[in-house]
Amino acid sequence: MLLNLSIDSVRVKAMRSNGGRGGGAVRQETLREHNLSLIARTVMSAPTPPSRADVATATGLTRATVSRLVTELIEGGLVAEDAPLTAGLAGRPAIPLRPAPGAVGALGLEVNIDYLGARVLDLSGTVLGEATRERDLRGSDPAQVLAELGTLGAEAVAAATAGGTRLAGTGLALPGLLRDGVLLRAPNLGWTDVTPADLLGGPIPGGRLHLGNEARFAAGAELAAGSGGDSFLYLSGSVGIGAAIVHAGEFFAGEHGWSGELGHVCVDPTGPACRCGATGCLETYAGTAALLGRAGLPEDARPPDLVAALAVGDPAARAAVAAAARALGTAVGAFINLVDVSEVVLGNTFAPLTEHLRPELERELSMRVLAAPWAPAQVRASVAGDRPALTGAARAALATVIEDPSAWLAST
Repeated sequence: MLLNLSIDSVRVKAMRSNGGRGGGAVRQETLREHNLSLIARTVMSAPTPPSRADVATATGLTRATVSRLVTELIEGGLVAEDAPLTAGLAGRPAIPLRPAPGAVGALGLEVNIDYLGARVLDLSGTVLGEATRERDLRGSDPAQVLAELGTLGAEAVAAATAGGTRLAGTGLALPGLLRDGVLLRAPNLGWTDVTPADLLGGPIPGGRLHLGNEARFAAGAELAAGSGGDSFLYLSGSVGIGAAIVHAGEFFAGEHGWSGELGHVCVDPTGPACRCGATGCLETYAGTAALLGRAGLPEDARPPDLVAALAVGDPAARAAVAAAARALGTAVGAFINLVDVSEVVLGNTFAPLTEHLRPELERELSMRVLAAPWAPAQVRASVAGDRPALTGAARAALATVIEDPSAWLAST
């Protein structure tokens, strides 16, 4: 959703910050900063490249104001012009605007249970540099892992900045509970009370570090892909299972910012022990390790091996996926009854399994969701691509440029 404050609302905010005194007039620079941000977000979020006239209509700003500020954004490397469209009877051709490729980027980093990753993304969504490393990180040393991640990040940044890209910041996706720059607990990693900024092994690329939960960053990438609605439950499949709640394009984070730990919802109190210390958690039935093990695959098997087994109709693989779908249905059904959401997006390692999970999962939801006869839950695969948390982490860092382009332009 676009922020579309009027000039009057900006004046009201300025008066409040000035103790309500009418003499606290809004500075022209304040309006410029606001309007630059409004125009940048309008261009960046448009499903198709808008013209200056389209931007003026969407924002309520005059065409002269839009034209002047768009020129600033173009000169600052944040917005680019496409080839003019063919003119109609009305006169001059429209010139579509889009996020500028290559000029400004951000680094996305991720520590997951079975891989490390780094990805540099520009404002247009193009990947400019990437480095990943797969290995089992359960019970790992955070200092060693984060130092290694810093090295991967440096590799990705070197590939991107060789073309002249300027970095706006770094996002780091982690699978656990975060508060005030500290990873409080990541059960599957075995990490507690870790401060990542202290362990990445050098200056933060772009100077600013944005920490976030892996599933929430991945859901941000899904939201940006714009393939479905703007309200959904995103499920991130891995060894653990994360979730993110999106309503009207905004995240519901909960009182402490810890919502979405769906993998640790109990689906069977008498079930197997979980690494979190409880028993019968969802991830012990539907996490990647559980799925591969129940399918009878070797210890070194990967999710594509399960997909291949399903493709040839392997009965153990099919039984494992059916059991996982029922467990997912139990947890997700309870969630839908509580918060009333109709779209369920299967992401990360769940995405390629969607067609195998969907039948049993939707049957379970139709039985468990009270409102199913009137609003049946729709299950679909994520379209955010491979390792979406890397994309979401980079986008989180880029968001600061879009929200305050005037500060970025001043620094160039």
